[in-house]
Amino acid sequence: MTAELVFSTRDLAQVRFAVSPMWEVGPSCRLLRSGRPDPVHRSWTEQVGPRLTAAGLDRGWLAELVPPAGYVPDFLNPAPTSPAPALAEELARIRATPAARVRQDLDRLGDEQGGLGPRSRALYAEPEARLIRVTEEIEAYWELALAPYWVRVRGVLDADVFHRSRRVAERGPGHLFDDLHPSVTWAGDALRLARRRGSLSRGTAGPGLVLIPSAFTGPVPFTRVTPPDPPQLAYPARGVGTLWDPRPNTRSAALAAVLGRSRSRLLAELETPASTTELARRTGLSRAGVSQCLTALRDAGLVSAHRAGRSVLYARTAAADTLLAG
Repeated sequence: MTAELVFSTRDLAQVRFAVSPMWEVGPSCRLLRSGRPDPVHRSWTEQVGPRLTAAGLDRGWLAELVPPAGYVPDFLNPAPTSPAPALAEELARIRATPAARVRQDLDRLGDEQGGLGPRSRALYAEPEARLIRVTEEIEAYWELALAPYWVRVRGVLDADVFHRSRRVAERGPGHLFDDLHPSVTWAGDALRLARRRGSLSRGTAGPGLVLIPSAFTGPVPFTRVTPPDPPQLAYPARGVGTLWDPRPNTRSAALAAVLGRSRSRLLAELETPASTTELARRTGLSRAGVSQCLTALRDAGLVSAHRAGRSVLYARTAAADTLLAG
């Protein structure tokens, strides 16, 4: 089945890009829950999966609202109002979802999944109160599963937007959808989406279009159509296949002369986010020594800290990656 969305001149003028944290939360959660091997994100799932289980996040609100396949409630993906909304902004909009909208989405979820789980039923009964609990869990999931890796992910998403924006500037808007995805084509004044379930028309969609590159959406694009919001099309970003490749580290020796051997080694070890205990085990440094070095690196803006249950994960910042790459 192919859905077709017609564009007027006004609609074309309102086509825009956005990078959305929530469009990474849902698809990444689904990937983890699927249990299927993924050649692109394998190293990420191997790191994050056990942490989710230890924190109990594999059996909470998201486990019911984001099933392994099928529909995800639209209220979890509010239309971005800026090119790069912060997670806090999107969570505030989720909490402000009208009760009728929440219940409408849950009705559809229940129809497709053969019923609602206990948490989803509680959300249906008390949307305003329970949405607070949902967004609290999303925050916890974000800190554990995505925040430590966000510098990498955001770099891929921004590069995709830059590439496509330059393509429009050089070749015109008609070439915007050329290589978005094989299932997405542009013909005349219409965008065609192959294999999309359900009809799609301007009568059932808002004006314009929001294009959202995603690291975890795949292998096919996802759409969200809830008037009066503009329709959203989340598609696999270019370069995702290299997302977890080791990054060049050409200046560790030079940095050791400035930062000290222990601090420069810790930066090198943070190719993947890790806790103080993990870093001590890898490097042979004492936990106290690792903690002291990490505090100094964090104060210098080279390391960020993210709560993961009872422990804290440390990750390199973009500034640290730049220093190491030379």
